[in-house]
Amino acid sequence: MAAVTSLGDRWVAAARGAGATAGDADLAAAGEYLLARWSEPQRQYHTVAHLTAVLDVIDEFATLAPGADRVRLAAWLHDAVYDPRALGDTNERDSAEFAEGLLTTLGAPDEVAAEVARLVGLTAGHATNDDDPDGELLCDADLAILASTPDDYAAYTAAIRREYAHVPDEAFRGGRTQVLKALLELPSIYRHAPLRQAWEDRARANLEAELKTLG
Repeated sequence: MAAVTSLGDRWVAAARGAGATAGDADLAAAGEYLLARWSEPQRQYHTVAHLTAVLDVIDEFATLAPGADRVRLAAWLHDAVYDPRALGDTNERDSAEFAEGLLTTLGAPDEVAAEVARLVGLTAGHATNDDDPDGELLCDADLAILASTPDDYAAYTAAIRREYAHVPDEAFRGGRTQVLKALLELPSIYRHAPLRQAWEDRARANLEAELKTLG
């Protein structure tokens, strides 16, 4: 992927690598459409910058995932539907359904479309099985922000709060507390050993520090 520079090119390369048979123009148009979705005004954290960061982690550690191009497609599609007012895992379920439909339209094999949809669904709770290296890499990449520097982590939490500006402070603190506790209760936030060794302690420190601020 080193020669692929633009996000649009990265989308087309991943789709081709996963077996999509649509023409270049159709693939490029789909990529532009997805980037428009990632640029919607309600997004403050779940933006093109987040997509890029997730893709960069996947590219760096692609050898850990047998189906790396499927993981890349799942990264593109995991927040394709994003409404901060949606309840529960509605966004993830809708994104998974959207992913399967779009990839089928673009000529991806049925098993690829179904697998990418499955991967997208994992981002609802970031819980994977031990024998799911593709799912593990997607979840690890999606949660990479948790292991960022204190300043970047503060910017992330501020962006999340802006996305949920419609939620009153007390309700937001309660919901965010549940999210943080669920992450801290995972046996390991990061599944792949290199990422766990590099990121686990820092991520847990960031989560615990935020939890204290929520009271």
